[in-house]
Amino acid sequence: MSKKPDTRPFHLKQFSLLHHQSSMKVGTDALLLGIWTDLSGATRILDIGAGCGILALLAAARSKARVDAVELDKASFKEASGNFLNTTFRTRLHAFHDDFNHFTSVINHKYDLVMSNPPFFINDMRAREKKRNDARHGDRLNYEDLCRGASAILNKDGRFCLVLPNDESRIFLQIAKKYKLYVNRQLLIIPKRGLQHNRINLELSFYNTPVTSDEFVIRETDGAFTHQYIQFFKDYLIGFD
Repeated sequence: MSKKPDTRPFHLKQFSLLHHQSSMKVGTDALLLGIWTDLSGATRILDIGAGCGILALLAAARSKARVDAVELDKASFKEASGNFLNTTFRTRLHAFHDDFNHFTSVINHKYDLVMSNPPFFINDMRAREKKRNDARHGDRLNYEDLCRGASAILNKDGRFCLVLPNDESRIFLQIAKKYKLYVNRQLLIIPKRGLQHNRINLELSFYNTPVTSDEFVIRETDGAFTHQYIQFFKDYLIGFD
């Protein structure tokens, strides 16, 4: 994998998002995207579908940018807002309880960076619980909406970073091209050494340039975390010090 981005210590367990009473789970997808994303030059950042606010928290911790987060689900919005208030960079974090499509129609500025851990598995079996269903599937915020909205609010040199299942990424990228969004950088996420990647981090922009691609292996064949995983997360998760 290429050079690890500059980081500062940021132990996530201080926030309610990792407490037992939290209704939302912070997974590897969001953590890896939040640390992998290149924040250089970004002074205004947006997290779409913020959930508990993990991507916005990481962006604020790793930069000096203003970070906005838009979330439609009321309970998730409240949780993200609470997590933002528990930080020393709370003045740079702003949560909006809104639908992304409406949000893009009323804001009067552009973003240098847009991030998202979006709904996915749009062709998969629906989850039984409505809240879990809303978090995982693209019925309420589909890829068309995501690409249209991101392309409208990015400045001309802006970047759009997100994580997707590998199969779903093919569908997404076909839609992204309609809005002149092209992959510049990607990270192939491999769950266990020897397997094929099942997730992919994507960085898109309006520039159609050659793609830089890296791999990230989460576990060894015996189930232990790889050295790569430990080194990548050690500044963020307690237990890897």
